[in-house]
Amino acid sequence: MNKRVLAYKLAKPDGWDFYTGKTINYRESIGRMVKPPAPNVGLGICSSGVLHASKKPNDCFVGAKIPCSAYRVSGIPVCGDEEKWGFIELKIIREVLDLDNLFGWKYSEAINPVHPFKLPKVTHVNDQQLELLRQWASVGASVRDSVRDSVRDSVGDSVRDSVRDSVGASVRDSVGASVWDSVGASVWDSVWASVWAYIGSLFPNIKEWKYVEHYDGGYPFQAGLDLWKQGLAPSFDGKEWRLHSGPKADVVWEGLVRR
Repeated sequence: MNKRVLAYKLAKPDGWDFYTGKTINYRESIGRMVKPPAPNVGLGICSSGVLHASKKPNDCFVGAKIPCSAYRVSGIPVCGDEEKWGFIELKIIREVLDLDNLFGWKYSEAINPVHPFKLPKVTHVNDQQLELLRQWASVGASVRDSVRDSVRDSVGDSVRDSVRDSVGASVRDSVGASVWDSVGASVWDSVWASVWAYIGSLFPNIKEWKYVEHYDGGYPFQAGLDLWKQGLAPSFDGKEWRLHSGPKADVVWEGLVRR
């Protein structure tokens, strides 16, 4: 291909290139041409010999991750495939600031996820919340596979893994450790299920979710999300359910749930 194309380029939040490190700052290069430190087409795609950009914003995550910054660029591809092009020279046109709109999912929340134990502690669990727990108990077993595969089919493995890692680093380990301290490690799978439900909610454009029946086009794991955003994290030890809340993940309700 020897035709100039428009593409998208992702860089670190401060503008520096993910791959080459502190050699190219795209934010400081808007309106200018940039080249790799040691251009070498022979090294091919996914190498330091070319600069990488993609036609579709979400394809840029092959080699990048969140948090990030995004740029509109143009150049003549010298190697690559449908997902990612390699360039010897790129013109940096502008920075794209609205990343939620650019990617089509909730980037701004993925980098700053809701932590249920940092919300006001629930001291009394009401009937509505118990109904949400009942609904969650009926679908929670399928959430991991459903969200994992549905998000992959929608935006690809690289986006899914980047969002999972971002949310995981911010809340999964913290929530899990707090719940373990409260009731033990046997509930880890149920904690992870709530995290997956939260991850899935960051992709509102997905309407078909795998491995779970849902008829109204809504989010099938909404009950788990609603509990999470009310400051309640469910756990299940194989016999009883619990709801945890507050900075120490206190058990604020426990008992049997009919599915």
